[in-house]
Amino acid sequence: MTQFIVGLDVGSHSIKAAVAEVKKNSKLSLVHLFKMPSAGMRRGVVDDLPEATRAISQALGEIKQIAKGAVKNIFLAVGSPDFKAQNGMGMVAVSRADSEIFQDDIDRAIDASQAIKMPLNRMVVHRITNEFIVDGVVGIRDPLGMVGNRLEVSSLIIDAFAPAIKNLTKCVESAGGEIAGLIFSPLASARALLSKNQKELGVTMIDVGFSKTGIGVYEENKLLHTAIFPVGSGNVTNDLAIGLKIAHNSAENVKLSLGTALAKEAPSREQVDLTKFDATARGSVSRRYIAEIIEVRLAEILEFVNNELKYIGKAARLPAGVVLAGGGSKLPAIVDLTKQELKLSAQIGIPNLSEVDVNNSELMSQSEDPEMACAFGLVLSGADRLATPESSANRVGSIFRKIFNTFTP
Repeated sequence: MTQFIVGLDVGSHSIKAAVAEVKKNSKLSLVHLFKMPSAGMRRGVVDDLPEATRAISQALGEIKQIAKGAVKNIFLAVGSPDFKAQNGMGMVAVSRADSEIFQDDIDRAIDASQAIKMPLNRMVVHRITNEFIVDGVVGIRDPLGMVGNRLEVSSLIIDAFAPAIKNLTKCVESAGGEIAGLIFSPLASARALLSKNQKELGVTMIDVGFSKTGIGVYEENKLLHTAIFPVGSGNVTNDLAIGLKIAHNSAENVKLSLGTALAKEAPSREQVDLTKFDATARGSVSRRYIAEIIEVRLAEILEFVNNELKYIGKAARLPAGVVLAGGGSKLPAIVDLTKQELKLSAQIGIPNLSEVDVNNSELMSQSEDPEMACAFGLVLSGADRLATPESSANRVGSIFRKIFNTFTP
């Protein structure tokens, strides 16, 4: 029986989805990638259940045209500003007389590092093991078979407001989908965009969505930090609508057709006739003024990012720099503004297609869109979990499902 993996990214402005077929050799073949309007969502949270369900139903309807069974294996992106990432440490004594570390020692240490007290209305989405420490020696990836008396584990736990997760999953299930896993959206984007070398050197991924911006910071191939901020490219549109005194959809058109992230690159003498975008508008403004409005808001978003980097001691200290994703990353000159504000090298992220077969040029072009990074990364993350059924990722998934079931009537 043919197996499919679906990556579903339900945003405030649009729903992105990727559908891949799992071949007999476990190689993925990308068969469909699409985007359609969203509804009933705000900053990653459902604020109108019927509207969100209807929008998701339309997306699943398109997926069913590819294969009806595909909607039974959905990896869903979750993420809102209420998500929190916290570090956990666990330590155990090695149980055997010869001091050799066995799997049960590793499991006990991992459990100890992830045993944190959680309010009843919050739930763990990811438990990530970053490194092991054997008798004070840090940076060990796999201690199995090593000799030592004390085994420590450093973990990163990502948790969320449980009702918000439950509402989104309810929409998907009401629309006829079945969820195989939940993945924090910045981690999904990072999975699609970041190379092992970048993660080793030190890099931050910034996904600029419509109503939120997510980041993931890596170094020495470990996830150091992740967060989501409640601002995105939609706030740029709002600012333009207010500053130019035009309708919101007209402001979006101005942003997409004339916008640039760096004001000094916009010609100050070039005038824009606003009536071409909004019949009710009056007069004209300089293109430089439009760019100034955009730059101020984007600089604020980058300031949020920089504050997080300062918090973990990595401001201007990531050799692999910044990789940008999301619809907001397509604004001209955003790379230059990022370099200016964060004092780091920067580039637009292009999903790595080496792990999948893409059979036509149109699909290839869609795959290289940074706006589709999260949906594409969800497919890759789903394949990772399916390929390692005994891995800690799936063990964590089992733990997650048990926790989630406690919130399900």
